[in-house]
Amino acid sequence: MAVTPWGPDFGRLARQDPELAGIILSELDRVAGGLQLIAAENFTSPAVLAALASPLANKYAEGYPGARHHGGCEVVDIAERTAQDRAKALFGAGHANVQPHSGSSAVLAAYAALLRPGDTVLAMALPHGGHLTHGSPANFSGRWFHFIGYGVDPATGLIDYEQLRGLARAHRPKAIVCGSISYPRHPDYAAFRAVADEVGAYLIADAAHPIGLVAGKAAPSPVPYADVVCATTHKVLRGPRGGMLLCGAELAERVDRAVFPFTQGGAQMHTVAAKAVAFGEAAAPAFTAYARRVVANARVLADGLAAEGLAVVTGGTDTHMITADTSPLGLDGRTAKARCAAAGIVLDTVALASATEPGGRVRGLRLGTAAITTQGMGPPEMERIAALVGTVVRDEGVVREKVAELAGRFPPYPDEGRIVQPSEGVGRL
Repeated sequence: MAVTPWGPDFGRLARQDPELAGIILSELDRVAGGLQLIAAENFTSPAVLAALASPLANKYAEGYPGARHHGGCEVVDIAERTAQDRAKALFGAGHANVQPHSGSSAVLAAYAALLRPGDTVLAMALPHGGHLTHGSPANFSGRWFHFIGYGVDPATGLIDYEQLRGLARAHRPKAIVCGSISYPRHPDYAAFRAVADEVGAYLIADAAHPIGLVAGKAAPSPVPYADVVCATTHKVLRGPRGGMLLCGAELAERVDRAVFPFTQGGAQMHTVAAKAVAFGEAAAPAFTAYARRVVANARVLADGLAAEGLAVVTGGTDTHMITADTSPLGLDGRTAKARCAAAGIVLDTVALASATEPGGRVRGLRLGTAAITTQGMGPPEMERIAALVGTVVRDEGVVREKVAELAGRFPPYPDEGRIVQPSEGVGRL
């Protein structure tokens, strides 16, 4: 086992700042004591965490490998080139920019590379599953560009490609954005490409959610179809929190300049190194098996939720994500989420299209299976989780102890007991 003078040394933190050490351990207690069904979350490997806690965090590295604005970047240049090469190989892309601090930063850079303020953009409407960066008036996207929203058929929950084509012909957008925070099926990237080509638009794929499944060969890739692919490196991909951009060589310079110097300063080199670790893990056969288990688990969970009386959108899922309407059980998504939270079941609410409700939408639930699959759970546990969610949402019994017992059999970090000794006196919250 490698021993270094710098850590990560939790014992040192516990001795120096027991208050913060206790907060960190309390978070570990929280995630280990409940069911983490947030579709955008996962548990990184200890190797990724080690890279995040490395001395690369100290290095200022504005610019790109071989062209930095600070000296002493010869080592971090190697780290960034490694991350770039691994990302290009993993996704079959001509170019990869691994510097974006987040998925939103990646989308901002894609817009900056391809658009001018005031340009028209066609993206999924927020009430139908669009992200804040897809035209929310509270976000830079809605303030700087003119967004037109396409949506899903309320009866099926599936993208209305005829509506998409009609809106594109009517508004002639400069770019079309393909991506959603709540769409449980695979987009038809070829159809999006055809519409973009018909109206002379760029195609931007916001693949923040499916990119990990793409890496694991459990979902189709947007890379052959999109001009630029924006993604996060966490979620199913199981890397550090951050973003990346993939594109062809012809747009590489524009994309790079849109990240630095236009939208960001120095890259977080410890995070870039952690991304490289995650890309390496995702290239291994074990990750392919993991990605397929994520999808298999999601399908079992979706079937179980439907059996419990929830209306599962699109009738199932192709991905790690399930969206469900709780209206058939007589309550809205916010109330259902609160009941689940009290039982230790952590999930999200999300806007869902509705053909009957005023305003054309309802507030439903969004669940994901990436984190619980990382913990080692499988189909039997998915069936159990569906039953627990159904019981909680219908308010038919107290299940907190049952949730804790199930979660306790699958700790996110099995060796977590080695992090700190009780004698060090760290007080959890």
